[in-house]
Amino acid sequence: MKLLVANWKMAPETAIQAVALTKKIHAIARATKKNITTVICPPFIHLQVVSKNARTLFVGAQGVAPVTTIATTGMVSASMLKGAGVTYCIVGHSESRARGETNDLVKEQLDRLLEKKIIPILCVGEHDRDPHGWYLSTIKDQIETALLNIPKATLKRIVIAYEPVWAIGEHATREATPVECNEMVIFIKKIIADLYDEKVASGMTILYGGSVTEINASVFVTDGGADGLLVGRVSLDPKRFGTLAQRIATVVS
Repeated sequence: MKLLVANWKMAPETAIQAVALTKKIHAIARATKKNITTVICPPFIHLQVVSKNARTLFVGAQGVAPVTTIATTGMVSASMLKGAGVTYCIVGHSESRARGETNDLVKEQLDRLLEKKIIPILCVGEHDRDPHGWYLSTIKDQIETALLNIPKATLKRIVIAYEPVWAIGEHATREATPVECNEMVIFIKKIIADLYDEKVASGMTILYGGSVTEINASVFVTDGGADGLLVGRVSLDPKRFGTLAQRIATVVS
């Protein structure tokens, strides 16, 4: 079973559009449910209306407040997310880190989610790839900080998404290759094994999320070693997202 996470970012604009998109993605998820678990992550303002129409879909959030104090203007607590029907939540996304989120802040968010039994999708990734491999320390620091003092038994409730920043969006230098993805999956599991043990590491769910499209998606699962995908813009287009899901379902069936 593969995990497919649709990150809607700051779209769609209206609740009516969000409901319509939810229903279309639900039809896609229903057709691929034997092989794929599908999660949709709308903006905060659409969470409740999406949850009411999600049916067999799982609903995720795009972020959470790192604290529980009421005096945190503009933020949404883990308790609020739980009440809105959220099962998953993205933390540490490259766009959030670009706005100033530190490793320590991501750690606080992850802890708040675990307290409310919400599954964190921990995003990690480097901005650049230097020829000497120093970028690996960036990934290592992100993971070690986030998992500090997390019990072994809790690890199975955490998903890690590798998103190479240099391969994302209009400023991407190039696409990542399945080989590079596989190398990072192995490296991430080694970090987990060093922190805990190999059995725990082998059981971790690791996604790939670097400008995923319906064209390149399947190879990151087959050759890249990913347990699923974190999909951005393409998830807002039901036709393209449907093609992506069908291709994943085909290669894992």
